[in-house]
Amino acid sequence: MLSSCLIAASALALALPAAAQDGGEARVRAILETTPLIDGHNDLPWALRQGYGNDPHAVDLTTNLDATTRLHTDIPRLRAGGVGGQFWSVYVPASLTPTEAARETFEQIDTVRRIIAAHPDEFELATTADDIERIHAAGKIASLIGMEGGYSIDDSLGLLREFQHAGARYMTLTHSRTTSWADSATDAPKWGGLNAFGEEVVREMNRIGMMVDLSHVSEDTMIDAMRVSEAPVIFSHSSARAVTDVPRNVPDAVLSRMAEDGGVVMVTFVPGFVSEASRLWTVAAQAEIARRGLDLSDPPAVEAAMKDWTDANPQPVATLADVVAHIQHVRRVAGIDHVGLGGDFDGVGSLPTGVEGVDAYPRILAALMAEGWTEADIRKLAGENVLRVMRAVEAVAASKANERPSLAMIDSPATTE
Repeated sequence: MLSSCLIAASALALALPAAAQDGGEARVRAILETTPLIDGHNDLPWALRQGYGNDPHAVDLTTNLDATTRLHTDIPRLRAGGVGGQFWSVYVPASLTPTEAARETFEQIDTVRRIIAAHPDEFELATTADDIERIHAAGKIASLIGMEGGYSIDDSLGLLREFQHAGARYMTLTHSRTTSWADSATDAPKWGGLNAFGEEVVREMNRIGMMVDLSHVSEDTMIDAMRVSEAPVIFSHSSARAVTDVPRNVPDAVLSRMAEDGGVVMVTFVPGFVSEASRLWTVAAQAEIARRGLDLSDPPAVEAAMKDWTDANPQPVATLADVVAHIQHVRRVAGIDHVGLGGDFDGVGSLPTGVEGVDAYPRILAALMAEGWTEADIRKLAGENVLRVMRAVEAVAASKANERPSLAMIDSPATTE
Protein backbone atom coordinates (compact mmCIF):
# COMPACT_ATOMS: atom_id res chain seq x y z
CA MET A 1 0.00 0.00 0.00
CA LEU A 2 1.18 3.59 -0.70
CA SER A 3 0.73 5.27 2.68
CA SER A 4 0.89 8.61 4.53
CA CYS A 5 4.68 8.39 4.26
CA LEU A 6 4.51 7.46 0.52
CA ILE A 7 5.21 4.91 -0.45
CA ALA A 8 11.47 -13.67 8.01
CA ALA A 9 14.93 -12.53 8.78
CA SER A 10 17.67 -10.32 7.62
CA ALA A 11 20.86 -11.47 5.93
CA LEU A 12 22.67 -10.72 9.17
CA ALA A 13 20.26 -12.75 11.28
CA LEU A 14 20.36 -15.65 8.84
CA ALA A 15 24.13 -15.74 9.24
CA LEU A 16 23.78 -16.37 12.97
CA PRO A 17 23.09 -19.82 14.42
CA ALA A 18 19.53 -20.17 15.68
CA ALA A 19 20.75 -20.59 19.24
CA ALA A 20 22.69 -17.33 19.01
CA GLN A 21 19.61 -15.52 17.68
CA ASP A 22 17.42 -16.91 20.47
CA GLY A 23 20.03 -16.15 23.12
CA GLY A 24 20.45 -12.59 21.89
CA GLU A 25 16.72 -11.93 21.97
CA ALA A 26 16.49 -13.38 25.48
CA ARG A 27 19.23 -10.98 26.62
CA VAL A 28 17.38 -8.09 25.00
CA ARG A 29 14.11 -8.99 26.71
CA ALA A 30 15.89 -9.04 30.06
CA ILE A 31 17.26 -5.55 29.37
CA LEU A 32 13.81 -4.27 28.41
CA GLU A 33 12.34 -5.45 31.69
CA THR A 34 14.11 -2.56 33.42
CA THR A 35 14.63 -0.08 30.57
CA PRO A 36 11.48 0.91 28.66
CA LEU A 37 11.80 0.62 24.90
CA ILE A 38 10.26 3.86 23.61
CA ASP A 39 9.09 3.96 19.99
CA GLY A 40 8.84 7.48 18.57
CA HIS A 41 6.05 7.04 16.05
CA ASN A 42 3.16 4.63 15.54
CA ASP A 43 0.19 5.43 13.26
CA LEU A 44 -2.34 3.00 14.76
CA PRO A 45 -4.81 5.88 15.45
CA TRP A 46 -4.78 6.79 11.75
CA ALA A 47 -5.15 3.13 10.75
CA LEU A 48 -8.21 2.90 12.99
CA ARG A 49 -9.63 6.06 11.44
CA GLN A 50 -9.07 4.79 7.90
CA GLY A 51 -10.17 1.20 8.31
CA TYR A 52 -12.28 0.85 11.45
CA GLY A 53 -14.45 3.95 11.78
CA ASN A 54 -12.12 5.47 14.37
CA ASP A 55 -13.34 2.83 16.84
CA PRO A 56 -10.73 0.97 18.93
CA HIS A 57 -13.42 -1.61 19.75
CA ALA A 58 -13.94 -2.44 16.06
CA VAL A 59 -10.84 -4.61 16.07
CA ASP A 60 -9.66 -6.86 18.90
CA LEU A 61 -6.31 -5.41 19.91
CA THR A 62 -5.97 -8.10 22.59
CA THR A 63 -5.31 -10.74 19.91
CA ASN A 64 -2.47 -11.13 17.44
CA LEU A 65 -3.87 -9.51 14.30
CA ASP A 66 -1.00 -10.38 11.98
CA ALA A 67 -2.91 -13.07 10.08
CA THR A 68 -6.32 -11.39 10.00
CA THR A 69 -5.69 -7.69 9.34
CA ARG A 70 -3.08 -5.45 7.75
CA LEU A 71 -2.33 -3.85 11.11
CA HIS A 72 1.24 -3.94 12.39
CA THR A 73 0.19 -3.27 15.98
CA ASP A 74 -1.71 -5.18 18.65
CA ILE A 75 -1.18 -5.79 22.35
CA PRO A 76 0.37 -9.29 22.07
CA ARG A 77 2.93 -8.03 19.55
CA LEU A 78 3.65 -4.90 21.59
CA ARG A 79 4.36 -7.20 24.53
CA ALA A 80 6.47 -9.56 22.42
CA GLY A 81 8.42 -6.55 21.16
CA GLY A 82 9.14 -5.33 24.67
CA VAL A 83 7.59 -1.93 23.96
CA GLY A 84 7.43 0.05 27.19
CA GLY A 85 6.59 3.50 25.83
CA GLN A 86 4.75 4.35 22.63
CA PHE A 87 4.30 7.74 20.99
CA TRP A 88 0.98 7.40 19.18
CA SER A 89 0.94 9.70 16.17
CA VAL A 90 -2.10 11.93 15.74
CA TYR A 91 -1.51 12.38 12.03
CA VAL A 92 -3.97 14.00 9.62
CA PRO A 93 -3.22 14.69 5.93
CA ALA A 94 -1.40 17.83 4.83
CA SER A 95 -4.02 18.17 2.09
CA LEU A 96 -6.60 19.36 4.65
CA THR A 97 -7.18 23.03 5.27
CA PRO A 98 -5.53 24.14 8.52
CA THR A 99 -8.93 24.51 10.21
CA GLU A 100 -9.94 20.99 9.15
CA ALA A 101 -6.56 19.69 10.29
CA ALA A 102 -6.96 21.28 13.72
CA ARG A 103 -10.39 19.67 14.21
CA GLU A 104 -9.30 16.25 12.99
CA THR A 105 -6.10 16.31 15.05
CA PHE A 106 -8.17 16.86 18.19
CA GLU A 107 -10.33 13.92 17.04
CA GLN A 108 -7.18 11.81 16.71
CA ILE A 109 -6.13 12.77 20.25
CA ASP A 110 -9.55 11.58 21.34
CA THR A 111 -8.88 8.30 19.50
CA VAL A 112 -5.66 7.77 21.45
CA ARG A 113 -7.46 8.40 24.71
CA ARG A 114 -10.18 5.93 23.70
CA ILE A 115 -7.56 3.28 22.84
CA ILE A 116 -6.13 3.73 26.33
CA ALA A 117 -9.58 3.68 27.94
CA ALA A 118 -10.50 0.49 26.07
CA HIS A 119 -7.47 -1.33 27.54
CA PRO A 120 -6.73 0.24 30.94
CA ASP A 121 -4.80 -2.82 32.13
CA GLU A 122 -2.38 -2.48 29.21
CA PHE A 123 -2.04 1.25 28.49
CA GLU A 124 -1.77 4.43 30.53
CA LEU A 125 -1.38 8.02 29.31
CA ALA A 126 2.06 9.49 29.93
CA THR A 127 3.09 13.14 29.61
CA THR A 128 6.50 13.15 31.34
CA ALA A 129 9.65 11.05 31.49
CA ASP A 130 8.81 10.13 35.09
CA ASP A 131 5.38 8.94 33.92
CA ILE A 132 7.01 6.58 31.41
CA GLU A 133 9.27 5.01 34.01
CA ARG A 134 6.46 4.70 36.57
CA ILE A 135 4.01 3.14 34.09
CA HIS A 136 6.64 0.76 32.72
CA ALA A 137 7.56 -0.34 36.24
CA ALA A 138 3.86 -1.08 36.84
CA GLY A 139 3.82 -3.44 33.85
CA LYS A 140 1.85 -1.22 31.47
CA ILE A 141 2.75 0.46 28.19
CA ALA A 142 3.21 4.20 28.62
CA SER A 143 1.18 5.92 25.91
CA LEU A 144 2.23 9.34 24.65
CA ILE A 145 0.83 11.64 21.97
CA GLY A 146 2.83 13.12 19.10
CA MET A 147 1.40 15.55 16.53
CA GLU A 148 2.53 15.07 12.93
CA GLY A 149 2.29 18.33 11.01
CA GLY A 150 2.48 21.96 12.12
CA TYR A 151 -0.42 22.88 9.84
CA SER A 152 -2.69 21.53 12.59
CA ILE A 153 -2.13 24.61 14.76
CA ASP A 154 -3.72 26.82 12.04
CA ASP A 155 -1.04 29.49 12.59
CA SER A 156 -2.27 29.93 16.18
CA LEU A 157 -0.03 29.69 19.24
CA GLY A 158 -3.23 29.48 21.29
CA LEU A 159 -4.11 26.26 19.47
CA LEU A 160 -0.55 25.01 20.00
CA ARG A 161 -1.02 25.49 23.74
CA GLU A 162 -4.39 23.70 23.66
CA PHE A 163 -2.82 20.70 21.92
CA GLN A 164 -0.20 20.59 24.65
CA HIS A 165 -2.92 20.78 27.30
CA ALA A 166 -4.65 17.87 25.55
CA GLY A 167 -1.51 15.75 25.98
CA ALA A 168 0.62 16.28 22.85
CA ARG A 169 4.30 16.11 23.78
CA TYR A 170 5.89 16.66 20.40
CA MET A 171 4.94 18.32 17.16
CA THR A 172 6.49 17.54 13.78
CA LEU A 173 6.91 21.01 12.30
CA THR A 174 5.78 19.98 8.82
CA HIS A 175 4.56 16.93 6.99
CA SER A 176 4.78 16.51 3.21
CA ARG A 177 3.98 20.14 2.39
CA THR A 178 5.63 23.41 3.29
CA THR A 179 3.52 25.37 5.78
CA SER A 180 3.05 29.11 6.13
CA TRP A 181 6.05 29.18 8.47
CA ALA A 182 8.33 26.15 7.82
CA ASP A 183 9.78 24.39 4.78
CA SER A 184 9.09 20.69 4.24
CA ALA A 185 11.67 18.19 2.96
CA THR A 186 9.31 17.09 0.20
CA ASP A 187 7.89 20.36 -1.09
CA ALA A 188 9.20 23.54 -2.70
CA PRO A 189 10.89 25.78 -0.11
CA LYS A 190 9.37 29.18 0.65
CA TRP A 191 11.22 30.43 3.72
CA GLY A 192 14.75 29.06 3.58
CA GLY A 193 13.91 27.08 6.72
CA LEU A 194 11.80 28.83 9.35
CA ASN A 195 10.37 32.31 8.98
CA ALA A 196 9.96 34.67 11.94
CA PHE A 197 6.67 33.09 13.04
CA GLY A 198 8.17 29.62 12.71
CA GLU A 199 10.95 30.64 15.08
CA GLU A 200 8.29 31.88 17.52
CA VAL A 201 6.52 28.51 17.28
CA VAL A 202 9.75 26.78 18.34
CA ARG A 203 10.25 29.21 21.23
CA GLU A 204 6.70 28.66 22.45
CA MET A 205 7.15 24.89 22.22
CA ASN A 206 10.20 25.31 24.46
CA ARG A 207 8.17 27.38 26.92
CA ILE A 208 5.34 24.85 27.22
CA GLY A 209 7.47 21.69 27.15
CA MET A 210 6.73 20.24 23.70
CA MET A 211 9.55 18.50 21.88
CA VAL A 212 10.44 19.96 18.48
CA ASP A 213 10.25 17.10 15.97
CA LEU A 214 12.22 17.59 12.74
CA SER A 215 11.18 14.51 10.78
CA HIS A 216 9.68 15.63 7.44
CA VAL A 217 11.30 19.09 7.47
CA SER A 218 13.91 20.48 5.08
CA GLU A 219 17.58 20.60 6.01
CA ASP A 220 17.37 24.39 6.36
CA THR A 221 14.42 23.99 8.73
CA MET A 222 16.39 21.43 10.76
CA ILE A 223 19.30 23.83 11.15
CA ASP A 224 17.08 26.82 11.95
CA ALA A 225 15.10 24.89 14.56
CA MET A 226 18.25 23.59 16.23
CA ARG A 227 19.62 27.14 16.32
CA VAL A 228 16.46 28.63 17.86
CA SER A 229 15.48 25.86 20.26
CA GLU A 230 16.88 26.05 23.78
CA ALA A 231 15.91 22.40 24.32
CA PRO A 232 17.19 19.36 22.41
CA VAL A 233 15.24 18.39 19.29
CA ILE A 234 14.09 14.98 18.09
CA PHE A 235 13.55 13.21 14.81
CA SER A 236 10.64 10.93 15.69
CA HIS A 237 10.94 8.71 12.60
CA SER A 238 13.83 9.39 10.22
CA SER A 239 16.83 7.46 8.94
CA ALA A 240 20.27 8.40 7.55
CA ARG A 241 20.51 10.23 4.22
CA ALA A 242 24.11 9.11 3.64
CA VAL A 243 22.89 5.50 3.57
CA THR A 244 19.66 6.04 1.60
CA ASP A 245 19.54 9.36 -0.24
CA VAL A 246 16.00 10.62 0.31
CA PRO A 247 15.10 14.13 1.53
CA ARG A 248 13.14 12.64 4.47
CA ASN A 249 16.34 11.25 5.96
CA VAL A 250 18.81 13.19 8.11
CA PRO A 251 21.99 14.40 6.38
CA ASP A 252 25.39 13.93 8.02
CA ALA A 253 25.73 17.71 8.34
CA VAL A 254 22.81 17.60 10.78
CA LEU A 255 23.76 14.30 12.43
CA SER A 256 27.14 15.80 13.27
CA ARG A 257 25.37 18.61 15.16
CA MET A 258 23.35 16.26 17.37
CA ALA A 259 25.96 15.95 20.11
CA GLU A 260 26.02 19.72 20.55
CA ASP A 261 22.22 19.91 20.36
CA GLY A 262 21.69 16.98 22.73
CA GLY A 263 18.81 15.55 20.72
CA VAL A 264 18.01 12.12 19.33
CA VAL A 265 17.39 10.67 15.85
CA MET A 266 14.84 7.84 16.07
CA VAL A 267 15.57 5.56 13.13
CA THR A 268 12.54 4.54 11.10
CA PHE A 269 11.90 1.34 9.13
CA VAL A 270 10.11 2.61 5.99
CA PRO A 271 11.51 0.51 3.10
CA GLY A 272 11.94 3.52 0.82
CA PHE A 273 13.95 5.27 3.55
CA VAL A 274 16.27 2.37 4.46
CA SER A 275 16.81 0.52 1.14
CA GLU A 276 18.28 2.08 -2.01
CA ALA A 277 16.39 -0.35 -4.26
CA SER A 278 13.16 0.53 -2.46
CA ARG A 279 14.00 4.22 -2.78
CA LEU A 280 14.32 3.94 -6.54
CA TRP A 281 11.05 2.00 -6.70
CA THR A 282 9.33 4.71 -4.62
CA VAL A 283 10.60 7.43 -6.95
CA ALA A 284 9.18 5.53 -9.92
CA ALA A 285 5.87 4.91 -8.13
CA GLN A 286 5.54 8.59 -7.20
CA ALA A 287 6.19 9.58 -10.80
CA GLU A 288 3.49 7.18 -11.98
CA ILE A 289 1.04 8.49 -9.36
CA ALA A 290 1.71 12.03 -10.57
CA ARG A 291 1.32 10.97 -14.21
CA ARG A 292 -2.07 9.45 -13.40
CA GLY A 293 -3.15 12.47 -11.34
CA LEU A 294 -4.06 10.41 -8.27
CA ASP A 295 -5.04 11.97 -4.94
CA LEU A 296 -2.55 10.97 -2.22
CA SER A 297 -5.02 11.90 0.54
CA ASP A 298 -6.91 8.66 -0.22
CA PRO A 299 -4.30 5.87 0.08
CA PRO A 300 -6.74 2.96 -0.52
CA ALA A 301 -7.92 4.57 -3.76
CA VAL A 302 -4.32 5.15 -4.83
CA GLU A 303 -3.47 1.54 -4.08
CA ALA A 304 -6.40 0.27 -6.14
CA ALA A 305 -5.65 2.59 -9.04
CA MET A 306 -1.97 1.58 -9.02
CA LYS A 307 -2.53 -2.18 -8.76
CA ASP A 308 -1.73 -2.83 -12.41
CA TRP A 309 1.54 -0.89 -12.08
CA THR A 310 2.59 -2.49 -8.78
CA ASP A 311 1.76 -5.97 -10.12
CA ALA A 312 4.07 -5.29 -13.05
CA ASN A 313 6.68 -3.57 -10.85
CA PRO A 314 6.79 -5.31 -7.47
CA GLN A 315 8.45 -3.38 -4.68
CA PRO A 316 11.97 -4.60 -3.83
CA VAL A 317 12.41 -6.21 -0.44
CA ALA A 318 14.13 -4.27 2.33
CA THR A 319 15.63 -6.23 5.22
CA LEU A 320 16.38 -6.03 8.91
CA ALA A 321 20.03 -5.62 7.90
CA ASP A 322 19.10 -2.38 6.11
CA VAL A 323 17.57 -1.06 9.33
CA VAL A 324 20.67 -2.06 11.30
CA ALA A 325 22.89 -0.22 8.80
CA HIS A 326 21.01 3.03 9.42
CA ILE A 327 21.17 2.65 13.20
CA GLN A 328 24.90 2.00 12.96
CA HIS A 329 25.45 5.04 10.76
CA VAL A 330 23.53 7.39 13.06
CA ARG A 331 25.59 6.07 15.96
CA ARG A 332 28.88 6.58 14.10
CA VAL A 333 28.13 10.17 13.09
CA ALA A 334 25.90 11.49 15.90
CA GLY A 335 27.10 9.29 18.76
CA ILE A 336 25.57 6.57 20.91
CA ASP A 337 23.74 9.18 23.03
CA HIS A 338 21.78 10.46 20.04
CA VAL A 339 20.14 7.44 18.41
CA GLY A 340 16.69 5.96 19.06
CA LEU A 341 13.88 4.02 17.38
CA GLY A 342 10.79 5.28 15.54
CA GLY A 343 9.27 2.47 13.51
CA ASP A 344 6.36 4.20 11.73
CA PHE A 345 4.31 1.04 12.13
CA ASP A 346 0.81 1.29 10.64
CA GLY A 347 1.92 4.37 8.71
CA VAL A 348 3.37 2.34 5.84
CA GLY A 349 2.02 -0.39 3.61
CA SER A 350 5.11 -2.60 3.63
CA LEU A 351 8.01 -3.20 5.98
CA PRO A 352 11.43 -4.86 5.81
CA THR A 353 11.62 -8.62 6.18
CA GLY A 354 12.14 -9.45 9.83
CA VAL A 355 10.52 -6.13 10.84
CA GLU A 356 6.91 -6.84 9.91
CA GLY A 357 5.33 -5.67 13.17
CA VAL A 358 5.91 -4.15 16.58
CA ASP A 359 7.23 -7.47 17.84
CA ALA A 360 10.44 -6.90 15.83
CA TYR A 361 12.41 -4.91 18.37
CA PRO A 362 14.19 -7.82 20.12
CA ARG A 363 15.38 -9.06 16.71
CA ILE A 364 16.78 -5.64 15.82
CA LEU A 365 18.48 -5.17 19.16
CA ALA A 366 19.86 -8.72 19.16
CA ALA A 367 21.36 -8.08 15.71
CA LEU A 368 23.10 -5.00 17.09
CA MET A 369 24.44 -6.94 20.07
CA ALA A 370 25.80 -9.51 17.61
CA GLU A 371 27.73 -6.62 16.04
CA GLY A 372 29.27 -5.65 19.36
CA TRP A 373 26.77 -3.35 21.04
CA THR A 374 26.94 -3.57 24.83
CA GLU A 375 24.03 -3.76 27.24
CA ALA A 376 24.63 -0.10 28.11
CA ASP A 377 24.48 0.80 24.41
CA ILE A 378 21.20 -1.06 23.98
CA ARG A 379 19.65 0.70 26.97
CA LYS A 380 20.52 4.09 25.48
CA LEU A 381 19.10 3.22 22.06
CA ALA A 382 15.97 1.61 23.47
CA GLY A 383 14.85 4.37 25.80
CA GLU A 384 17.44 6.16 27.90
CA ASN A 385 18.31 8.67 25.17
CA VAL A 386 14.68 9.68 24.69
CA LEU A 387 14.09 9.92 28.44
CA ARG A 388 17.12 12.21 28.73
CA VAL A 389 15.78 14.47 25.96
CA MET A 390 12.33 14.58 27.54
CA ARG A 391 13.81 15.60 30.89
CA ALA A 392 15.88 18.31 29.20
CA VAL A 393 12.75 19.66 27.47
CA GLU A 394 10.86 19.55 30.76
CA ALA A 395 13.71 21.42 32.49
CA VAL A 396 13.70 24.19 29.88
CA ALA A 397 9.93 24.56 30.29
CA ALA A 398 10.30 24.69 34.07
CA SER A 399 12.88 27.48 33.72
CA LYS A 400 10.30 29.47 31.75
CA ALA A 401 7.41 28.93 34.16
CA ASN A 402 7.11 32.66 34.86
CA GLU A 403 7.17 33.73 31.22
CA ARG A 404 3.89 34.83 29.68
CA PRO A 405 2.42 33.03 26.67
CA SER A 406 3.45 34.42 23.33
CA LEU A 407 0.78 36.35 21.47
CA ALA A 408 2.73 36.38 18.20
CA MET A 409 0.71 36.03 15.02
CA ILE A 410 1.76 35.00 11.55
CA ASP A 411 1.49 38.53 10.18
CA SER A 412 2.77 40.62 13.10
CA PRO A 413 5.92 40.93 15.26
CA ALA A 414 6.24 38.70 18.32
CA THR A 415 4.52 40.21 21.36
CA THR A 416 3.58 39.01 24.82
CA GLU A 417 0.61 39.86 26.98
